Amino acid sequence: MTQAQTLARALNALAKSSQFSYVKARAAARQDPNVDWPRTKAENEGFNPEVDGCETFVLRDGSTCEWVSGTFTYVARPAR
Repeated sequence: MTQAQTLARALNALAKSSQFSYVKARAAARQDPNVDWPRTKAENEGFNPEVDGCETFVLRDGSTCEWVSGTFTYVARPAR
């Protein structure tokens, strides 16, 4: 879960910007080598930015970095 916590901290720092968007979150996550892109794509198969806000990122250790729209933050979740 350490991988998800690290990514959540980085994305939450970006989320404080008034120019934050899901595109910027995805770009930042692409810089993290621990993001498992095939699993992230599967997790977000029906992703709609107008409804969902931001994507959930799946990390190589199985943990997730999940967007919580009510708090406008990312949270780290353990592997399922």
